[in-house]
Amino acid sequence: MASSEHPGSPGWTGLINQHTPRTRQEVLPSRPDLPCPGPEEHLETQDSPSSNSCMTTKELQEHWQKEKSRWRHVKLLFEITSARIEERRVSKFVMYQVVIVQTGSFDSDKAVVERRYSDFERLQKALLKRFGPELEDVAFPRKRLTGNLSAETICERRLELCDYLRLLYAVRAVRRSREFADFLTRPELREAFGCLRAGQYARALDVLGRVVPLQEKLTAHCPTAAVPALCATLVCLRDLERPAEAFAVGERALQRLWARESHRYYAPLLDAMVRLAYALGKDFASLQGRLDDSQLRRPTHRGFTLKELTVREYLS
Repeated sequence: MASSEHPGSPGWTGLINQHTPRTRQEVLPSRPDLPCPGPEEHLETQDSPSSNSCMTTKELQEHWQKEKSRWRHVKLLFEITSARIEERRVSKFVMYQVVIVQTGSFDSDKAVVERRYSDFERLQKALLKRFGPELEDVAFPRKRLTGNLSAETICERRLELCDYLRLLYAVRAVRRSREFADFLTRPELREAFGCLRAGQYARALDVLGRVVPLQEKLTAHCPTAAVPALCATLVCLRDLERPAEAFAVGERALQRLWARESHRYYAPLLDAMVRLAYALGKDFASLQGRLDDSQLRRPTHRGFTLKELTVREYLS
């Protein structure tokens, strides 16, 4: 096992000097204080290269051509395949199993989540508040005062909720909204990041492995939306001493941050990738160069590690 004092070690938490390129023999400084986290990005915001990017006009044109082909529209199909009654100390309620698959080709990353009627109800209220007129043709299953646990009611409501999701997804503004994505992913992401904060990396990795593919499909129009979850996956794999897998996930995250040096995850992710490349015996000079260039354009006095950034996600 590598020493935690070594820059390539999973336990290493220091930062690479962000102004002068480093060699393998140089010792890195200790980590500075953690800054306040930046605001969350909105899924509806146009995802564009940083204004500080040094790309030429030709490079920008080539970039957008690649983006257009890479982040093509993803069409999803929703099914509520089953339901079960969950009993708590003072209440009983029905949990509906929602299956989400990508249409048009075989989907090996079929997503399965469980939600109760009250979760759907909160989603409806949030969407009505924001998209009221656009939801005129979307019928929401009415609330019943009695008989909610009968087999007939559960079967009927299962079909109604399935139709409700399909109708919502047909509305472009809704399917691209944070509210819709959060409904299908936020509970699982909160669980995963909670496990990460508790040091339960294997459990966090298991949950992330199920929810990240779904988040990527739901936010295909906004590539950076999945960056925090991908970086959390990298942290878990790295701390479980699986550096090769961590590096591969980091490359996926970096693809989503191409020409977006101003993104709050850009420098910490590059810093982590430099260390992983060193540990794996890969060429880390190009990654270090990108990090140095970014810091020259956007100098910062307070650096922070990727792990310090990810553990502050989904706190509420």
